[in-house]
Amino acid sequence: MSEEASDADRFLALVAAAQGKDVGLTSIQAGLLVAAELGIARDSRAFARLLGIAHSLVLRELNVLAEREGMLRIVKRDLRTMRVHYTLPPRGEV
Repeated sequence: MSEEASDADRFLALVAAAQGKDVGLTSIQAGLLVAAELGIARDSRAFARLLGIAHSLVLRELNVLAEREGMLRIVKRDLRTMRVHYTLPPRGEV
């Protein structure tokens, strides 16, 4: 098994685990949280590009997460490119 496949399997396992902890999370929402935690992607365009998902879908799911208290924080919006930068809140903070 290649290292890239192993990394993808690990990512998918972490997404599934996040959904297991919070059944209200969609796959994209869980993926956004895992990607931020692992430092894989911290903005909407990078996430969309890495996973081959339409940026508009990522934006929609990111906004839903931002509305849920304590899930993630939007730290910057680029109105020209529609890119949204986000981060996880510090552990223990809600």
